[in-house]
Amino acid sequence: MKDNREYQIKLMSALAKVFPGQEPEEDPCCTGFTMLRGETFSFVAAYTCGGGNGGRGNFDAVVRVESPAAEYCRIREIIPVPSLRPVNSCTDSNYLRTQPGMYPDLLTEPAGGRITFTPGQFKSLWIDVEIPENGPHGEIPVAVVFASPEGEELCRRETSIQVYRTVLGPQRLLRTEWFHGDCLADYYQVPVFSEEHWRIMENFISAAAARGCNMILTPQFTPPLDTAPGGERTTIQLVGVKVLPGGGYEFDFARLERWAAMCLSCGMTCFEMSHLFTQWGAGHPPKIMAEENGKEIKLFGWDDPAVGGRYTTFLEAYLPRLTEKLRELGIAGITRFHISDEPEPQHLLSYKQARESVAPYLKDFVIMDAISSLAVCREGEIDCPVCSNDHMEPFLEAGVTPLWSYYCTAQDYLVSNRFMAMPSARCRIYGAQVFKYGMEGILHWGYNFYNSQYSLKTLDPYRSTDADGAFPSGDSFLVYPGADGKPEESIRMMVLCHTMQDVRAMEQLADKKGREYVVNMLEEDLGEPITFKRYPKSDYWILQMRNRINRELDED
Repeated sequence: MKDNREYQIKLMSALAKVFPGQEPEEDPCCTGFTMLRGETFSFVAAYTCGGGNGGRGNFDAVVRVESPAAEYCRIREIIPVPSLRPVNSCTDSNYLRTQPGMYPDLLTEPAGGRITFTPGQFKSLWIDVEIPENGPHGEIPVAVVFASPEGEELCRRETSIQVYRTVLGPQRLLRTEWFHGDCLADYYQVPVFSEEHWRIMENFISAAAARGCNMILTPQFTPPLDTAPGGERTTIQLVGVKVLPGGGYEFDFARLERWAAMCLSCGMTCFEMSHLFTQWGAGHPPKIMAEENGKEIKLFGWDDPAVGGRYTTFLEAYLPRLTEKLRELGIAGITRFHISDEPEPQHLLSYKQARESVAPYLKDFVIMDAISSLAVCREGEIDCPVCSNDHMEPFLEAGVTPLWSYYCTAQDYLVSNRFMAMPSARCRIYGAQVFKYGMEGILHWGYNFYNSQYSLKTLDPYRSTDADGAFPSGDSFLVYPGADGKPEESIRMMVLCHTMQDVRAMEQLADKKGREYVVNMLEEDLGEPITFKRYPKSDYWILQMRNRINRELDED
C-alpha cells in the first residue's frame, strides 16, 4: 500500500527545545549554519506525520544523514524527562516554562537507527556534525532522511553547513564539573574501586573531557559535599591510611597514582583535591577511613573539630607526603586545593583557622573555593575565588584576579544557568560573559550527582531530575547513567560544549585582532554592555555572532 501520510520535518538550531504537545516553528537560522574544523556543530530536526492509510498508532522508521560528511555525523533522539521541580520560587521572564511536566533533555542513541513516528505529535532529533581538524571544508550539503524499515524513502529535509578551513583553537579556560564517583558505584551497584567501577569512572571522565571539562575533582578522601551534618556518603577514598601502633600514620597512594594516570589519559589537564574540611563553614574534617590493628575504622568525621585536635596533627603528617607524591607524579603544578565549599561571612573565623592550619604545607599550591562575599575572600586569603555569577560585581570592581565564576541552584534570577526550564541561549551566553570579564575558569558542583539533597538517599536520575525535589531540574547532573556503564548526554551538556567552543573562538579572534576588538564586536549593536545580569537573550544574536567570528577567523 502506498504511504500517503503527510510528513513534516522542521530544522532548528541547537538552541531550540521541542516540548511534548508543542508544534515548533522552523528556525530561520537553519539556512546559515557555519562551523570551524575541529569542533562539534549541532542542530535539531523536529518531525511528525499525520493521517494516511487510516493508521492511528505509532510506526517505526529509520533515520539517517546523507552528506559528503556523513561519516562525521551522529543522530540522537531528544527524550523528554519528568520534572516535578523545574524552577525555584524566584523566577524572571526568561524561562521557557515554570510548571511541572516533561522537559526535553536526554539524548539517546536510536536503536538500530530506528525512531518512532507518533501521528499528530512532534518529536525531535539532535544531530552532531564533528569535522576533524584535517577534515573537509567548504559548503557541505546535509540531508535528514526518514525511510520505512523496508527501505522506502518517506521524507527528507536538506540544508548545508559552511565549514571553514580554519581549525578551532585550543581551550584555555579551565572548567570543572564536580565528579561524584560514589554516585556511580551506588547507581550501578558495583563495589567502589572494583575493576568495574574503574571502567565506569573512566567512561564518565572521558565523556566530560570530550565536552570541554579539563579539571577533575579528586576524592583524596570522601568529598564532604552535600552531606547532612552527622550523615555520610558512600566512602570513596583514594588515599589509604594506616594508623601505626606507636603513633603516626602510613599512607598508600597507589589508587591516587592510578587515578592520576587514568584522568590524564582521558584528557584532563588539571586536578583539584577534594575539600579538606566540611562544607559551609569548615567546622569538621571530612570522613576519613583508616586501618588500625587490622580493622577498618572511621578515623575522622563529624565528631571531630576541624582545628586544634587530632585532625591538625594528622594533616601535619599527611600533607607533606601528599604534596611530595604529587611532585613525584609530575602533577603538582596542575593541582589545586580546596578548604571548604561556600563559606559565608558567619563562617569567616572557622574558615580562616582551617586555612591557616594547612597553609604551611600548601605554600606552592593554589587554594580555590566557591565564595560569594568579597570580604570573606580577602580575609580568608583565598588565592583563587570562585564567585557566584550573581555576586560578581564587587569582585570585578575590586579587580580581583585570578577570578572564576560558578552558578548552582541559587542563581535563578537574571543570570545564566542551565536549568531545563531555561532557554538554551541563557546557558550559552555564559561564554561571552566569561570571555569579556577574563574569567580564568568556571565551576559547577554537579556533573553526575545522583543523590537527594544532603545525600540522604540515592536516586534514579531518569525518574528524578530534581534531586528528589530539592533543586530545579538540570542543576544536579549533566549526564545520565546509561547502559553498560556509559553516560548518556543531555541537551545541556551539549550546549555547554558549544559554549566552551564559543570561548575558544573568541580567544582565537582576540589573538588575531585584539581583545578589545572582540568585546566591541560583541557589544556593538546592543543598547547596553554585556554583564552577568544583562545580556542579549535571542537565539539569533548568539548564532549570528558566532557565524561572524567564524567568518573573520577564516579571513586571510
